[in-house]
Amino acid sequence: MQLDDKKDRDIFDMFDQESPIATEMRRLYSNIQTNPSNNSIGGLMVTSANRGEGKSTVASHLALTVARFKEKKSLIIDADLRKPRIHQIFNVARNPGLTECLEDNMDPLKVVKDTKIDNLKVIPSGRLVKSPSHLFEKERLRDIFDKLKFYYDIVIVDSPPVIPVSDPMLLSGAVDKVVMVVLAGKTPQNVAKRARDILLDADANIIGVVVNNLSEVLPYYYDYKYYGYEHDLENQ
Repeated sequence: MQLDDKKDRDIFDMFDQESPIATEMRRLYSNIQTNPSNNSIGGLMVTSANRGEGKSTVASHLALTVARFKEKKSLIIDADLRKPRIHQIFNVARNPGLTECLEDNMDPLKVVKDTKIDNLKVIPSGRLVKSPSHLFEKERLRDIFDKLKFYYDIVIVDSPPVIPVSDPMLLSGAVDKVVMVVLAGKTPQNVAKRARDILLDADANIIGVVVNNLSEVLPYYYDYKYYGYEHDLENQ
């Protein structure tokens, strides 16, 4: 999968429904849907081992694809409260957002932002705080996500990377499924395995790994195996 993770680009302008990226996103969504771990997607967390692997781009394109092609009521949440990007990608105001829901008990439905597509909504990060880890209280997260899943067919959560901070461990307990993004040719195998183990220790339901071919290290189409890459990690 080849994705351009450059900043300050309008995702709606650059999204081509006939592009290979769109094709890969539809394939990814289909694989997520048919994963045997459970029958519904509900809340899906997208994360990575470290920064710069393309997790925000994968999460954003997946949300856009589901909303546009599957006509599902879709919501993407920016849970990376340290380095948020979703408000820039979708060109929405950053405040109020998830921080206000967690810290000020705001109704999550009141911080939802519209996009250029009627059935695609965004909850941005909200105001920046110095130490956001204390905000990720499991019960509050579950309450927020459970309410949102009632109103939306799929809720995609852009999580911080696993290795630098503990936030993804807490977030993973409030979602139904987790997908890791690995940057081909850059992410060391031992780092990817460490991130996987951290999530598994938190009882995260990891259903697959997306190999992001940002640097064209792999062929663009990496067969269906790109989605089951975690099995290779387990056998090393």
